[in-house]
Amino acid sequence: MVARADLPPGLRLEGPFPILSADIAPMNLLFSETFTERYRRDGLVGVRVPPLNPAIWQYAVADAGEGAMLWRDGRGAIAAFNIAHRSGIEGWMGPLAVRDDCQGAGQGKNIVITGLELLKRSGCEIIGLETMPRTMDNIGFYSGIGFTPARLTVTLTVDAVTSPRPPRLLSSLRGAAHDSALLECAMLTREMLPGIDYTREIELTHELSLGDTLLMYDGNALAGFAVCHAAPLVEGRSREELRVLKLLARDDSIFDLMLVQLADLARRSQTARVAIRLQGDYAAVYRRLLRFGARVRWTDLRMVLAGYEERPPKFGIALSNWEI
Repeated sequence: MVARADLPPGLRLEGPFPILSADIAPMNLLFSETFTERYRRDGLVGVRVPPLNPAIWQYAVADAGEGAMLWRDGRGAIAAFNIAHRSGIEGWMGPLAVRDDCQGAGQGKNIVITGLELLKRSGCEIIGLETMPRTMDNIGFYSGIGFTPARLTVTLTVDAVTSPRPPRLLSSLRGAAHDSALLECAMLTREMLPGIDYTREIELTHELSLGDTLLMYDGNALAGFAVCHAAPLVEGRSREELRVLKLLARDDSIFDLMLVQLADLARRSQTARVAIRLQGDYAAVYRRLLRFGARVRWTDLRMVLAGYEERPPKFGIALSNWEI
């Protein structure tokens, strides 16, 4: 239980409790209000963070499992949440938020530490999160808990195009062929990133009808895959972009072919562009994306827990989105 004697009884938080379907709507509102206030304090007074698509929350909660946690105040209202994800040994937190009137008394720190302890108990050897690089308060807060700034994650978008060869998609496979492709994705991930597994993310993407998984073959061998969401990120909006959540490519040439296929998949998904979140240690990939016509849209600061730093892939390119 998180409880502080120096807080009014109504603001003493209890938890963590599991996040249920009925909690998504009030949690969505808390997310919108908290992050809008964060932007206001950063000087962006006119920016309002809209509520997210409830289907995206469902994905995040299902993906996190026991890591989807919330805290309630003395009146029973949701006052904070932390969604801690685990993909084998890779763990990350997000989104997480604490209601403004409950901040400043150590409760946010306890909520983050609760997520860290859960990820550690689950066997995570990589633990991190992403935050806004301009927000010094956030960077200082997480640094005080043991996180270290690592590098920027740059979101780039590429316009949808038509490819002469249609993309090969997991959704087009049935029965044994589907199961075999899923196993191939897991095997390629283990080969490139030992201990990491994105099977749950792939399965949930299909179960919740959020998008698809692009499969890239070199002959009969799987040489890459990308888990993509086409469902609107923001509640009430139409589809705008195809978001790549996880991407693995054996080498640069496979990535280049994959980029064309992703742009074609964006068109087939009735979105205007494909969005790729590129971690900052892929300078050559960044330059190739720019030559392909990519535009920079957003940046996030990757932060990692001391002693739980990321490891480069054994070979090829591996992109892992630490946001939903």
